[in-house]
Amino acid sequence: MTEMPSLMRLATGAAKHAATRQTVLATNVANADTPGFRARDMASFSPDADRLDLRRANARHMAGASDRTEPEMLRDARADPNGNTVSLEDQVLRGVEASRAHSRAVTIYSASLDLLRASLGRR
Repeated sequence: MTEMPSLMRLATGAAKHAATRQTVLATNVANADTPGFRARDMASFSPDADRLDLRRANARHMAGASDRTEPEMLRDARADPNGNTVSLEDQVLRGVEASRAHSRAVTIYSASLDLLRASLGRR
């Protein structure tokens, strides 16, 4: 089986990252009234993150670098008197960012797929 072209792999990774970010942001919104809840977000998408992580030859070996796709708490978020740091306005803006990033990634993937089909004469 052949490997996916690098541009398509990049677009797939970006789309997965944006979808995961949308999930994190939705969790923030769902907990907007939960006392003590801390808003979280994802670090920016890094196209070469897969190449930087160490791989394990055996499942019993120690893991390499930690997964960089884990959500992080927003450090500069202002807390309400109940300790909650979710700002709905901020979450909406971040959601729009994530939605645009996902649409961009899907568009790139689709265009790459069309180009691949055209090169095979299957348009």
